[in-house]
Amino acid sequence: MFSFQPTQTPPPAAATRAFQRVTVNLGGRLMLADYEEYPCTATEMSPGDVEFNCAARPRVDERIIAYIDNLGRLEGKVTAVGKTGFSMVINASERKREKLAAQLTWFANKHELGLPEDRRHDRLTPRQIQTEIILDDGRRYACRLMDLSLSGAAVDIDVRPPLGTPVRLGNMHGKVVRHFMEGVAVEFNTVQSRDTLREFL
Repeated sequence: MFSFQPTQTPPPAAATRAFQRVTVNLGGRLMLADYEEYPCTATEMSPGDVEFNCAARPRVDERIIAYIDNLGRLEGKVTAVGKTGFSMVINASERKREKLAAQLTWFANKHELGLPEDRRHDRLTPRQIQTEIILDDGRRYACRLMDLSLSGAAVDIDVRPPLGTPVRLGNMHGKVVRHFMEGVAVEFNTVQSRDTLREFL
């Protein structure tokens, strides 16, 4: 199972090789420095850089702003241009890179997590990914949100409570329904609203 390791924000010159890329297929639009807009597809990505398939042919070091489905706004500078697209180093804070790492971990592991695209409730993008799971006996374990929906969550955590164990994640009560290499999947006792999940969004 794929997992990004926590890292310090790399200097821009080193960012393109500071993280491992994963294969993605995410559509979007991007804007060049001259404000021309183009449809694009992110085909490979890490928290530090992205490979675009795009008709645009920007200059190396040109500033790009992109809006990618499920990821939002990205900006950075072009590092290489090829026949079918180009690579861009992502200019982002450490917090933004952590968020991207969580999102990309989801894309890389979604099948192993048992959370397919046609799941009952759409995946939400958590902004706050550092949290904790609380057991009925009061034990608390720090964890990292990998995935979140109105019906459940997948968390990166060191412990593996037995299946069926009641847990609390934030204000949501649920139970452990699956183990995987990086952690556990939790199903909430009731379907939540976006309002009840606002502490993470």
